[in-house]
Amino acid sequence: MVGFHSKLSVTACLGESVEAFEKQVRDSFNRQPFMSTIGAEMISVGFGRVEIGFLFNPRLTQQNGFVHAGAVTSILDSACGYAALSVAPEAADVLTVEFKVNLLAPGVGESFMARASVKRAGKRLAVCVADAFAVSAGKEKLIATMLATIMNIDPKAAASEG
Repeated sequence: MVGFHSKLSVTACLGESVEAFEKQVRDSFNRQPFMSTIGAEMISVGFGRVEIGFLFNPRLTQQNGFVHAGAVTSILDSACGYAALSVAPEAADVLTVEFKVNLLAPGVGESFMARASVKRAGKRLAVCVADAFAVSAGKEKLIATMLATIMNIDPKAAASEG
């Protein structure tokens, strides 16, 4: 992984000791073109928790030079979704049904990270929270927070709905 030091080694991610939910989360993330478009990487995966981040890129800034809220919101949303996927039934996929974001400070940093966790997972819905941080010189600054509702879906049924 470029620019981030995962809490899990790359060999552990490919080895037999990887939990099934972690493999499912990482495989899904790797199939998502938008995250690669903004340069986002999966930093860590745990049961009910995920971290996603990206390095500063001037192409992701708004008119004042701050990282755009859309880029920050995107990693918050994906982190919540993947945290929910990590606790979802094995055959399920997930879809965000709503979220609320509070932008707390401008996006200024060397890198940006979203850290999400599941607050409560039910049969169909999971409620997740996430915080986004700007990282500079190894120090994290809270810049945004999200509350999200994520729905479990049948990937085959969703694909047929087009």
